[in-house]
Amino acid sequence: MGAGTFVNRSTRPASTTTTHQITKPGDLILIAAVVALAVLGLLMLYSASADFSLRTYGTPTFLFNKQLLWMAIGTVLALVLARLDYHLWRRYALLLMSLTVVLLIAVLAIKDVRNGAVRTIFGGSIQPSELAKLAMIIYLSVWLYSKRDYMHDIQLGLIPLAIILGGIGGLIYLQPDLSAAITIFILGGLLFFLAGGELRQIILFCVVALAAGWLVIQFSATGRARLVSYLDGLKDPLKSSDHVLWSYEALYHGSWFGVGIGNATTKLIGLPFSATDSIFAVVVEELGLAGAVVLIGLYGVLLWRGLTIASQAPDSLGSVMAAGLTFWIVIEAFINMAVMVGLLPFAGNALPFVSAGGSSLISTLVAIGILLNISRQAGQKAPQAPVEVENEERRSYSASVDLRRRDRRRGLSRARRG
Repeated sequence: MGAGTFVNRSTRPASTTTTHQITKPGDLILIAAVVALAVLGLLMLYSASADFSLRTYGTPTFLFNKQLLWMAIGTVLALVLARLDYHLWRRYALLLMSLTVVLLIAVLAIKDVRNGAVRTIFGGSIQPSELAKLAMIIYLSVWLYSKRDYMHDIQLGLIPLAIILGGIGGLIYLQPDLSAAITIFILGGLLFFLAGGELRQIILFCVVALAAGWLVIQFSATGRARLVSYLDGLKDPLKSSDHVLWSYEALYHGSWFGVGIGNATTKLIGLPFSATDSIFAVVVEELGLAGAVVLIGLYGVLLWRGLTIASQAPDSLGSVMAAGLTFWIVIEAFINMAVMVGLLPFAGNALPFVSAGGSSLISTLVAIGILLNISRQAGQKAPQAPVEVENEERRSYSASVDLRRRDRRRGLSRARRG
């Protein structure tokens, strides 16, 4: 078995059941975790945004009501996609990516400056960089699936992948949105590995990505400032940026069980972007370490169920797509929370299901809808794909150790090809 091969240990049915005959409701544990995150997110969003909404819009429920609207739209889309066969994305992935490129170009053309950057269109209602993350995962899942027999060829696999990522990441970087561009590259490399990329190509990808990242930071005043502030904070927490220092104060006030919902003070006197980038600090201040553990635990459940769905998908397309969507949501959550405690340089990643923002919330709920559809097809035979071939295409998340090589010393075995 090859390094990192998706292994479906369940027994496949011999029948040729088709996807339109599915009657499963989807992964119920995943649904429960998402509902819990959504409810907790709405509660904390109202608490974090009430004062800002009152001062800015004249009503304490302005941002809360908008979030409810976005959640309703996202939920409807999720329910539709949960019943729409994910194999149809093979037909529409290119159209989705083309639309995303058009929107990213529109952002640069319209130049709607907000908080020193041009990231939105339609009066700030849509942030295409958030939609680009979802579109990139869907498109690359389909593209890598179609290239599965040529993954070992750098000219047909790695180089075109680098061009795709560079094009989308470059459009996002020009906004500028450095954190979203970095997230695109992380997801691209992860999907390449999951789809069957060889270890030597993955190492080459990482080296080139790190070199490109270093160059980008050298030419980005914002990137350099964030990196310097982060390194200073590692040496002495008191030298961290004001944003992180306010977050530290919120964490200190929260202690074990928090000051109570609605009673946080840092969101009123200095914590910037309390309803978006910094909402995790509000969660910890009001619910304490106990609340943070619950929130992190819910993301952990989402990760567990997402990877379980990927391992039980009917084919490698479903496996890669489910894994990519799952890792995307969890990576976004990890970056947001890690920034607030000074473990990573400052980034503008939203906290999924919790931070205010329609583009982020709708994209995340769409991803959940696709995950549910893949889970509903678990154990089914993929259309036009023999079981034996699909089992050989699969990749797992943990590399198997080949003790037979190098005089029985540990080494990663190469992936088997479909």
